[in-house]
Amino acid sequence: MDWLYEFVAALSNPALLDDALTEGEVWLFRHVLVFSTFVQFAIVGVAFVVARLATPHARAWLTQTSQLRRVERGAQRVVRVLNPLTLPLIWLILQWLSVLAAVQADYPHHLIQTTVSLLTAWVIIRLASQLVRDPTWSSAIAVSAWTIAELNIVGLLDEAVTLLDGIAVQMGGLRISALLVLKGVMSLALLLWLATSSARILEKRISRLPNLTPSIRVLFSKLLKIVLIAIAVIVALRSVGIDLTAFAVLSGAIGVGIGFGLQKAVSNLISGVMLLLDKSIKPGDVIAVGGTYGWVESLGARYVSVVTRDGIEHLIPNEDFITQGVENWSFSNNAVRLRIPIGVSYKTDVRLAMRLCLEAAAEVPRVIGNPRPVCLLRGFGESCVDLELRLWIDDPQNGVSNVKSEILLKVWDKFREHQVEIPFPQRDLHLKPPAEVTVAMTGAARGGRTENSAAASG
Repeated sequence: MDWLYEFVAALSNPALLDDALTEGEVWLFRHVLVFSTFVQFAIVGVAFVVARLATPHARAWLTQTSQLRRVERGAQRVVRVLNPLTLPLIWLILQWLSVLAAVQADYPHHLIQTTVSLLTAWVIIRLASQLVRDPTWSSAIAVSAWTIAELNIVGLLDEAVTLLDGIAVQMGGLRISALLVLKGVMSLALLLWLATSSARILEKRISRLPNLTPSIRVLFSKLLKIVLIAIAVIVALRSVGIDLTAFAVLSGAIGVGIGFGLQKAVSNLISGVMLLLDKSIKPGDVIAVGGTYGWVESLGARYVSVVTRDGIEHLIPNEDFITQGVENWSFSNNAVRLRIPIGVSYKTDVRLAMRLCLEAAAEVPRVIGNPRPVCLLRGFGESCVDLELRLWIDDPQNGVSNVKSEILLKVWDKFREHQVEIPFPQRDLHLKPPAEVTVAMTGAARGGRTENSAAASG
């Protein structure tokens, strides 16, 4: 509050007020109303005019580039984001060139440097709002850009850097300061974003390679993403001057923690790599595991996504595919044989019924002709003659129960048309008339009863 008292004292003292005005006037004529300042204003204005004239041509070139078929979709999105920023970007490039020229000529350039700071903050904020989808990160980038620009404009950027560097903690041979943490966080965030974006673009390129199987494509994509993220972390740590050997003890502790506490996670990760290497499971396969039947949607580092016919997506751990039995209906080929049991009455012409079953199977489009369907007589049951219709399909991912239902409906129609009876269990209960029972008593039995009666009376 000392400056406030000095200001009030200057207002109450005309002599001090005159001195302050005189100093302000001298500073204005010495630093503002000078030839170098007007030259810098002229350079800023000329750069803006040149950028304004070059903007339509640059936007037309960007539009033509984004419409090319060979350009990736991610690159097209970047071009669409850069299109409205063409003017400030060209202006910023010209101002940077002006700063470099002024530095080489040892000419004053504080006004041009201020323009560069403002333009840089503006471009970064616009790019962050367009490219970074997370509003939290976008806001953080905007606040950081404006803060750095303001500190640079008022000439306090070096003092702020010195202050942040002074707030430090010494941990053995490692010195951790607030400036180091801030640089590390910013570098790590930027490098991780670049790594994930690059991995996404390369993954799309790998998925289009015709000579690679789906499993190898997924394996390469996952390994590439892991490698890029690891490189981003290492480069971020090295960029702030952290010696990675200082983390040797920490990495050993992390390894012990992984060995004991993250057994399942590591097991699933290794199992996922094994699945990708042996190509036993790949996207699009029709599988049955642990009571779940469906087709593989995607392979992840921890789980396999299996979508059932009900539209339910099951996330099954990779370890289950190694330790449990898995039915892969499309491992070597997509051909699957279906068995449909059918029963007919004993009064039926069995050969006619078998022929009708084959005709019904032939009328279903999903039933393939090679191998051809067959109908077998399986046995004589308690209530019917047991038949079995065997047929093949080559699209199990489209469902199995639906094709069985369609075949049974056609069998039903043909049986009714040719009066072929489909029996159902029956029981006949025969009741016999009651038999007459005659009871006769002999004389010895009567005598014994009389003696017993006399004894009881005595």
